[in-house]
Amino acid sequence: MSDKRLIIGIAGGSGCGKSTVVSLIKKKLPKNSVTILPQDAYYKDNGHLSPEDRAKINFDHPSSIEFNLLVKHIEMLRAGESVNMPIYSYLTCGRSKETILAEARRVIIVEGILILTNPRVRERLDIKVFVDADPDDRLMRIIHRDIEERGRSFQQVLQHYDKYVKPMHLQFIEPSKRYADIIVPQGGANHVAIDILTSRIRQNIEL
Repeated sequence: MSDKRLIIGIAGGSGCGKSTVVSLIKKKLPKNSVTILPQDAYYKDNGHLSPEDRAKINFDHPSSIEFNLLVKHIEMLRAGESVNMPIYSYLTCGRSKETILAEARRVIIVEGILILTNPRVRERLDIKVFVDADPDDRLMRIIHRDIEERGRSFQQVLQHYDKYVKPMHLQFIEPSKRYADIIVPQGGANHVAIDILTSRIRQNIEL
């Protein structure tokens, strides 16, 4: 068995089903063989801002991510070192004083809407995946998620989508699809694509 670690990037628009794809891949691989680095943990700490200013944060722009720290953690995990992953809250827009210990396992999955937009992240990924989904399906998931998890009203979700999510998707996220090695249409519902991807992962790390 090789000591090689496989770094996989899974990107795609907000609400496309990335988390479902990641969860299904993890279930299909041996227990304790996967470490997940969610891009959302690396949002810049804006807990000091007023509630009014927090409402103006553009979470869908690459400048909202602390990519330097994410790249550093990817490199540490590849080298076999554990990392202290930040804990970010959408409610406070800040980081917790606590962190999560992420161990260097055989498969490292970096997941998030913007990870393929950053050249330094891309060049550290062994397999680049873009999860594609119909815009209407994505919007329905975003509405449900933001009301349930982020405390927004229906009207606030629609305003946020129109002002930030949709234009940033068209400007940054959709164009990053061209960097993908594998495109998964229909998100987590595409079990054939997920099975093929999982088989490829097994071959690469000789599990």
